Amino acid sequence: MNAKLKFTVATAALIGATGAAKAEDLTLCWASWDPANALIELSKDFEEKSGHTMNFEFVPWPNFADRMLNELNSGGKLCDLMIGDSQWIGGGAENGHYVKLNDFFEAEGITMDDFIPATVTGYAEWPKNTPNYWALPAFGDVVGWTYRKDWFERPELQAEFKEKYGRDLDVPNSLGELKDVAQFFQGRDIDGTTVYGAAIYTERGSEGITMGVTNALYNYGFEYGNPDSPYELDGFVNSEDAVAGLEFYKDLYDTATPPGSSNWYMGENIDAYKSGQVALQMNFAFIWPGVEADPNVGGGKSGYFPNPAGPNGQFAQLGGQGISVVSYSDKQDAALEYIKWFAQPEIQARWWELGGYSALKAVVEDPGFATSQPYAQTFLDSMAIVKDFWAEPAYAELLLAMQQRVHDYVIAGNGTAQEALDGLVGDWTETFEDEGKI
Repeated sequence: MNAKLKFTVATAALIGATGAAKAEDLTLCWASWDPANALIELSKDFEEKSGHTMNFEFVPWPNFADRMLNELNSGGKLCDLMIGDSQWIGGGAENGHYVKLNDFFEAEGITMDDFIPATVTGYAEWPKNTPNYWALPAFGDVVGWTYRKDWFERPELQAEFKEKYGRDLDVPNSLGELKDVAQFFQGRDIDGTTVYGAAIYTERGSEGITMGVTNALYNYGFEYGNPDSPYELDGFVNSEDAVAGLEFYKDLYDTATPPGSSNWYMGENIDAYKSGQVALQMNFAFIWPGVEADPNVGGGKSGYFPNPAGPNGQFAQLGGQGISVVSYSDKQDAALEYIKWFAQPEIQARWWELGGYSALKAVVEDPGFATSQPYAQTFLDSMAIVKDFWAEPAYAELLLAMQQRVHDYVIAGNGTAQEALDGLVGDWTETFEDEGKI
């Protein structure tokens, strides 16, 4: 079936409030986390209006990439819809896993101009910065920071901090100030309990330490390559500024994190923060609704701020995902119906209310959005400064190399930052040579 016929059938099915459309059982694949539960609730509206039945295959984050990339690479038919990670978009497009959506978007009046630009580039486009779309932005996410506002406001801590640093104990404006705050709390007694500075990403097995360290590297001057010469890595990945950024992250880990936090990612950081072990938490924005609702740290006890600036800029690691139609599905028409339904402004507004992070401008630019939740403004500010990891088809190989090089230096203490990044240049160059890119 050609693309024109596909979206024509989908359109007819949507008009099929007439009841003429065939009811399908659709399976949507995503990670297992709080937003997935919100999507189940949201999707009840689709089931009611379309007559289709939604099934969900959710996989824990540490296993998500392996499980779902294997499913795609094998041409499996488990998933009709895939909310795949932002870095998968190149492989999804070039390997034929995802249905190209341009014709469908045009036929249904869906325009990427209606979405936050960073999410279009990050979740939908391949090649990047071209109008070729393989997904609809589904869940905006970005690394930011959570802090114990109630601890920061204690007069005795305020006085001690000001005497030591000459400024107020407050949201840090720079990475240097962030490290000062984290070190201030490291090993401190709070209400009879020893607490620590910051929970940061250190996990080696999947993507954790890369998703953490980039928040320092970007802001010190790390680049993925020469902006004027793609895949020219030497002098950019391993620049003097990038080396300083990697040294910063190691120093933060060595001096301001809890003991035993050498393999932490999203879940471990959440647990450490909610249990009162740390003053600061690095994590993706998806956790903030859960923080607000938590009896120990919610209800005004916590605050939120974007990743602070470094010596050479202010950026934050992009998270989040787009939703794609899997090319191996036998139910593409019904899957396209779901995407059209999901793109509606009223559905996107409900998505935000339930704890999802809409990327639709009509939602996030609404005058009431910034004050709709205590973390809403921080989400907006953070999404304005995002950068992302490679989205190349060889992304998994590129990621594993960075995981190993960075973890070996930051956590294991092997070698120098310069040696780690020089080694990474070598690893990535070899990958791109094998790919025929250089």
